[in-house]
Amino acid sequence: MTENKNSLQEKAQNLSKNKLGGSHTTIIGGRAGKKLIKLVSQHPEIKKVIPSVISVKGVAGGKLAGKVLRTDARGNLRLLLSEGRSFQEVRLVTKVGTADEGDRIMNELNEILKNAL
Repeated sequence: MTENKNSLQEKAQNLSKNKLGGSHTTIIGGRAGKKLIKLVSQHPEIKKVIPSVISVKGVAGGKLAGKVLRTDARGNLRLLLSEGRSFQEVRLVTKVGTADEGDRIMNELNEILKNAL
């Protein structure tokens, strides 16, 4: 039973790593940020997770927050991670093809993130 559980965990980790792409691989928030990305990437309709540049905004201090924003015409999403003064946009490429289906996935992911934080 333990071997089976470990095998499933390894499979989930490898699947998440295969979905991570792009030239920027650093995620803000340390372990908590990576946990959020892993949760999002495990959604069956997320094909690719592409982190972008980490930027700085005005106010110091704060905890990690994440929110999935706007869909484009093809149903792809943006995940905005922020922690203290830093924020990072992460592109989420989906398997769906319309904005309506993208909105459905956005609502599902925001619910997952709300429960995780």
